[in-house]
Amino acid sequence: MLSGNCWAAGEYVIAGGLQGDSADGLAAALLGDLAVGEATWLSAGLARSSVELPIRDELETWYGDIGLDHFFDPAGVRLGLAYWGDNSVLDSRDARASLYFRGSSGSLSFDYEFRDLELELPEFDFIRRRQVNFDANGFGLGARLDLSERVDVRFKGMSYDYSVNLRRDPNRDIVNLISVTRLSLLNTLVDYRASASLGIDFGLKRLEFEFAQWEGAVEGSRTNSYSLRFLAPIGSRNDIEFGLGYDDSESYGEVTVFSVYLYFYGGG
Repeated sequence: MLSGNCWAAGEYVIAGGLQGDSADGLAAALLGDLAVGEATWLSAGLARSSVELPIRDELETWYGDIGLDHFFDPAGVRLGLAYWGDNSVLDSRDARASLYFRGSSGSLSFDYEFRDLELELPEFDFIRRRQVNFDANGFGLGARLDLSERVDVRFKGMSYDYSVNLRRDPNRDIVNLISVTRLSLLNTLVDYRASASLGIDFGLKRLEFEFAQWEGAVEGSRTNSYSLRFLAPIGSRNDIEFGLGYDDSESYGEVTVFSVYLYFYGGG
């Protein structure tokens, strides 16, 4: 999340925030980083989202994450475990690993993720409700390039290879369960996800523009996402971040997203 491997042991960051969208979706998240050494961080996160669905009243999903980051200079390793989803529809247990390199003008990471997924398919055309267990391997790259002391660009991409063909005879009920809005954690079931961002620092303030695109693994629809975030201090140990986003999706249409996060820095 926020770890930079340059803080003293015992220092920490806690963040909490809310997101809402024009499709009546709502999400809340609590995140934290703890420095256990000058070059080692522990991180954890918990999130919950609630979205309206065409074929059921509401879908509530959970996300939980724990990770370890150690920097050897100039290389580092990140390891993590995560759970996301709704066990009555779709959920996944994930393991991830990254090898990254950091220099004075940027960084480069090689990322891997394994997903153990379980999908509950609804009744459709006299076919009984059924369960599908499958897995996925994800491979990706991430990079940051500092164009100046105040301006940087970031790129990130991940592509997934599934053990089953999710596009074989897809039906609209499955699509409605998977792709509802950006805030649905089930929208994580994608073939690929890629993003590029431009960040500009104004003293202690930061403005960031991001473009992202992902393709659904079930129906193959694409979503183009545009986001603007502004981070500013509100005290000696507190920041606030406002976010505004717009999605143009072949699956769920046009949706506007708003978010607000508070950060608290402690220890030391």
